[in-house]
This record gives sequence, structure tokens and C-alpha cells, in this order.
Amino acid sequence: MKSQTLSILFLSSLFLSCSDNQSSLSESETQLKLSSKIEYLETSSSHSDKTFDAQWSVTREILRGGKQEGVELLTLDNGNLQISIIPARGMGIFDIRSAGVRLGWDSPVKEIVHPSHINLDSRGGLGWLEGFNEWMVRCGLEFAGHPGTDEFINNTGSPATLNLTLHGKIQNIPASSYEVAIDPEPPYRIRIRGTIYEKFFYGPKLKLVTEISTVPGSDSFQISDRLTNEGAFAQEFQLIYHGNYGSSILEEGATLFTPARSVTPMNDHAAKGIDNWQTYKGPTPGFIEEVYLLETQSDGESNTLALLANADRSLATSVRWNLSELPYLTIWKNTAAREDGYVTGIEPATGYPFNRKIERKYGRVPVIQPGETRSFTLNFGIHRDEDSIQSILSEIDELQQSTRLTINRNPPATE
Repeated sequence: MKSQTLSILFLSSLFLSCSDNQSSLSESETQLKLSSKIEYLETSSSHSDKTFDAQWSVTREILRGGKQEGVELLTLDNGNLQISIIPARGMGIFDIRSAGVRLGWDSPVKEIVHPSHINLDSRGGLGWLEGFNEWMVRCGLEFAGHPGTDEFINNTGSPATLNLTLHGKIQNIPASSYEVAIDPEPPYRIRIRGTIYEKFFYGPKLKLVTEISTVPGSDSFQISDRLTNEGAFAQEFQLIYHGNYGSSILEEGATLFTPARSVTPMNDHAAKGIDNWQTYKGPTPGFIEEVYLLETQSDGESNTLALLANADRSLATSVRWNLSELPYLTIWKNTAAREDGYVTGIEPATGYPFNRKIERKYGRVPVIQPGETRSFTLNFGIHRDEDSIQSILSEIDELQQSTRLTINRNPPATE
């Protein structure tokens, strides 16, 4: 939507009073130390000309102590959902809370770590894990996936090599700017929009404009991203929406539902558990992660979905996306002990999380042309009753009936 049609509030100009009734994250779960001051950036009460379905607000707090010192935390409270956004970490989302339900996980990393404390090259390129605790982590943009040496042809046509770190850089690049926008017409969608640049001399010139939005009072929210190549050369890119679930819904007997055309283990270890790729164990000390690579079936307009439901299917969360934007889905199962990070990843993406050299071999590294913009939209929901969950399961079943599921028992060749 064009900016002139929105009521835009630039955050740098609005730092208002604090309030005792604004909800905050539970310190016992997250160990976040917040400043005592909450700054209201936007509220429903400031729009007397509009009638909203729920009272809402957007607030700003500053984290204190340790590696999170000075990190901003924005909370978009739509009157039902509280969405915590981290501008310093690529506009990632720490968690979503709603009436006792939480989308997120309890990582061993308890602070929201400022990128200045992250060394992506540490431990053989695994330094990204030192800050990994968010619900939604973007992986990319120049590259994503496993660390290691990539071999490719550069823009001059010469052979080149590059040592890649785990899952790229975008999650550890602070947003250059952000703003709050309210649609002028019902249902008055609330939008937080941020801009992040991944640019290098003799390297990529990528701009990501991301928007997290929701409608007042709803059980759903949206991530809508626009990636632009601002360079003079065509540029490879990779993008994984690494959504992580480990509280409220994940438990022994939880199940992942999606209309899959094929399921493939990422390695020999995952191959041993492929018959149970959809179902989850409870916290299991010593559990070794299992990763499954999926191709999903779409409807007639390239739309697809996935649903994670608890054991008795009384609580679930869904994600919907378009396969023309994000053709692949990775399921990461890490049902380890709670102390080690009990979590699963549901990850729509442009490819799979192999090293870029392997992804290129299989034709899964897209190219964005100079001046081109690509869009990516994901819609998320929380479902609290059996009827709504069953409705989504029926939708998945109908899509599954139109395709035959192929289970590949051997991992793909990586040499």
C-alpha cells in the first residue's frame, strides 16, 4: 500500500509515557531484564476517528544487562496477541503470546544478544548459534544453510571461493530504520515496517524491507518481506524463514501436518526416523536433531500450509505461504532435553539448509536481477478449538488426496 494512504508514525519522534498495565515478558521464562520505562509509540486511543475491534498498542523498551544491553524490544499488542520484535536482530520476532499460549521456545541462550557480541566465524562458522533464541529467524540473504567453503564463478567470470558461516548474516544486522503504520480503512491493520541492508563493496547490494502486521483483536498475523537487488549485477540469494516452536504446543504426541508430495531425510541419521517424521517425542536427553526436506502440494494458486498440533489436537498453530515465492519446506526436529533446547523448526524457504555449493548443484539458489524486487508473504494463526483445527486438517487432507506422497529413505547426494 502506498505510503500516502497510510497513517504513518515515525518512531524517532514519539516517546510517550509508560503504563503499569502493559504486559511484559515473563522474566522467569526468558530472563530478560527490561528498563522500567515503557514508551508508547502508537495506541488505539490516539485514533479517535476509528472504531477498532480491540484496544491495541505498540510499545518500546530497552533491555539491560549482559549481552542484551541496549537492545530495543518492540511489542505490538493487538488486544489479543503480543508480538515481540527485535530491530537490532534483523527485525526478528522473539515470541508471540496470547492468553497463556506462546509461540517461541526456551533456548539455552537466555538473553536477546546484541549483534556486536556475535562472531559468526567462531567454532568453525557456527557463531550464529550464540544468539539463536527467537521464534522467527530469517536466514540469508546472500547465503543460508550449513557453513563451509563455497566454490562459484564471480561477476567477472572467474572462479572464486568463499567461506560461508551458518545461516548467513541478516539476523545479525540491525535495521537501519523502522516505522509504525495504520491502515486508514477497516479492519485497520497495524504494521511495523523495518529496513535492513546487506551490502558490501565487491559483494551483494541487497535491501530487505520487512513488515510484521496484524488486525486488532485477531488470532493471526503476517510477515511480508520485499527483497531488492540494488547492485548493478545479478545476485544469488537464499532465504529461510526459520520458525521455531517449543512451548505451549510442542509435546510428546504433537504432530506436524502438511500436504507433502515428497519427504527426504537430510542425512543418514534422519533416515533412521523417517517413518515418524510427522510426530514428536517429549523432551529426550541426548536426542540428536533430525531434519526432513519436504516438497508440498499447493492449491490452484500455488498456496500451501502447515499445521503443528498438540497431542489431543486442542491447540495448534498454522503457517501459510506461496510456493512460487518459497518452494521448499524443511522440518527440523530437536526434541532434546529442555535444558538443551526442546524445539522444532517449520521452515518455508527458497531452498534447503545445505551449504550453498550443494544447493546450487540442485538448482535451488535463485538469482535476483539488478533493480528487481522479490516478495515473500507468510500468514500465521493460533487455533484454540477442535472445530477450527479440524477445518484446517480437512483442508490439508483434501490437498493431500490430490497427490501421492513419496517417502525417500535415502538422503540426497552431497558430493
